[in-house]
Amino acid sequence: MKTLKLLLSLLLISFAVDSTSSFAQNNNSASSPNIVFIASDDLNDWIGVLNGHPQVKTPNIDRLANRGTLFTNAHAQAPLCNPSRVSILTGLRPTTTGIYGLSPRHREVERTKDVVTLSQYFAQNGYRTLSTGKILHGGITAAERATEFQQWGPNGGHNPRPSTKLMTTPLDMVNNPLIDWGVYPVAHDSVMDDYKVASWAVEQLNVFGKEKGDVDPFFLAVGFNKPHVPLYATQKWFDLYPKDELILPLAPKGDRMDIPDFAWNLHWYLPEPRLSWVIENKEWENKVRAYLATISFMDAQVGRVLDALDANGLTENTIIVFWSDHGYHLGEKDITGKNSLWERSTHVPLIFAGPGVSVGAKSSQPAELLDIYPTLLDLAGLAENTEVEGISLIPQLENANTPRARPAITTHNPGNNSVRTERWRYIRYADGSEELYDHYRDAGEWSNLAQVAEYSEVKAELANWIPLQSTPHAVGSKHRVLYQKDGVWYWEDEPIVLEKLIK
Repeated sequence: MKTLKLLLSLLLISFAVDSTSSFAQNNNSASSPNIVFIASDDLNDWIGVLNGHPQVKTPNIDRLANRGTLFTNAHAQAPLCNPSRVSILTGLRPTTTGIYGLSPRHREVERTKDVVTLSQYFAQNGYRTLSTGKILHGGITAAERATEFQQWGPNGGHNPRPSTKLMTTPLDMVNNPLIDWGVYPVAHDSVMDDYKVASWAVEQLNVFGKEKGDVDPFFLAVGFNKPHVPLYATQKWFDLYPKDELILPLAPKGDRMDIPDFAWNLHWYLPEPRLSWVIENKEWENKVRAYLATISFMDAQVGRVLDALDANGLTENTIIVFWSDHGYHLGEKDITGKNSLWERSTHVPLIFAGPGVSVGAKSSQPAELLDIYPTLLDLAGLAENTEVEGISLIPQLENANTPRARPAITTHNPGNNSVRTERWRYIRYADGSEELYDHYRDAGEWSNLAQVAEYSEVKAELANWIPLQSTPHAVGSKHRVLYQKDGVWYWEDEPIVLEKLIK
């Protein structure tokens, strides 16, 4: 009986979405721009055009940036997959939705269960919507399949995986099977999930290229998993980065001496190992090399999608946006992984190309991934969705130097926020402790100025941008969740005891 009720509910949801789409205002035709929405997972600013790492090779992402506009100062709304992706797709901040952890999903939360997501908005305005790979976080539920996109390709993921981990040394905190890196021992990339995701996207573009006449435009979302762990790629991508020539990230010893202890709470106990562990176990070079290799592998899949657009004559009338859900530490601030409010974890690639976008432009204005939703509506000529909280980037896509009305704000669990302008990063934690960095003089964020009296006015001005209210954790929140109860801070339901800190 429960199964029957579920099926009937899904049919009703599907009918509602189709009906909304049928009766929505739709002035689109074959002249309306198509949308290709490309995502990468855990990719920081290590791409060629952002100069995040001097050796990284990303020719395809770079060529996309060169034919469009690159935002050099773009930041995620959350340094974690699920809340970041929910924010992008709903147009709402974590402080609005209450979704801060890896669970719950947005349709499971009262505030967002009926929200019109980005793909739904395009469907309601006459677009065919398709998705493949990781766009939503994790596996796709039956309800999401019925509502979020009209057509689905391969889910993508972490496959293939060896029968045992390549890196067998026990980790320092959580011995998660995904925390692994190394050469995957096959000759061709076609076995990798990201390759299959790109192949499916190329197949759809080949079909679209054959279409003639007045057909509806498409919204194609393509989500690549890499460089998310496990960091597996075939030998040829590792060969791009010889180990004996590898340049490691700068991670000055003692960098955290002027940082509040509360900062550790945001990444208290994680699968990703500390810098001390990768150094002690002689894995720092191996992990950095694998991260670079998987970036280049992912970049090649982006190139296959771009080539298919060109080959099918679709590029001229297609808006392409490329983004990553958040950044990733490779030793900076003594950690690997994400879950921080520093530059390495919040700073992401954001590129737009296509009709209405300046070519070969770079904007250093602070941008938010939240802004993708209203920007794509503007570029497609669709009516504004007044419910979303982002600001359209059209002024910067027309003139990269146009000032932005506000900074970029990143949140990790209630009460922990970062404010990023062109020059400054200000962090305030839930216990009131602070950090302040001057990016004109200190791009590495090595000198915390929060306690220097001469910067008190700067700090106060930036603090005005911190959300006045933070919605509490949504019902069902778990995984990388931080909260306070009876004066004690808890990480994933375990009390935080500073004496047990693993550094």
